[in-house]
Amino acid sequence: MCNFNKQNEDTKAFIHLFMKKAAQTVGGVNFLLSLQEAIKSKGLYPLAHKECKISSNNTIIKWNKVVFKDKVELLQKILAQHKSSQNPDFNILADQNTKMRKNILNMAKTLAPVEFVVTPQNSNDGEGFSFRVFEETKDESIKLNPIFIAIFFCSVEFSKKALKYEI
Repeated sequence: MCNFNKQNEDTKAFIHLFMKKAAQTVGGVNFLLSLQEAIKSKGLYPLAHKECKISSNNTIIKWNKVVFKDKVELLQKILAQHKSSQNPDFNILADQNTKMRKNILNMAKTLAPVEFVVTPQNSNDGEGFSFRVFEETKDESIKLNPIFIAIFFCSVEFSKKALKYEI
């Protein structure tokens, strides 16, 4: 999932447009990338940060619910499985055994209401933006939001490629 070149054209365009717009709303590309670096500096589980907030020099990301380590580990496991399948669009419920499926459904119920709000520290830099963990949550289809994955799980290089992508 974190290989920008293996995304389909629609996903590339979506990520590019969202990242470009997001950068504009927080004061520029460097502010967005420095936030992503601040997130990476929090270690393996930045989502489990007790304050539900991470700050860079110019930008702050906050979320409305503590995400426990077991949910983050399950997300990482799902992303690792998907990375090897090289399928750009994936339903995280597909091809899962019963126990894993139950764990994924529980994780989805827990994380569905989580909303991330990114704001610049200086209000003159922009109004900020928000996003959620999932793009789709239906009974038989749960899809992770590519923006969520890009911000929390992919490298800064992924975001740079997304921002430079030509539509």
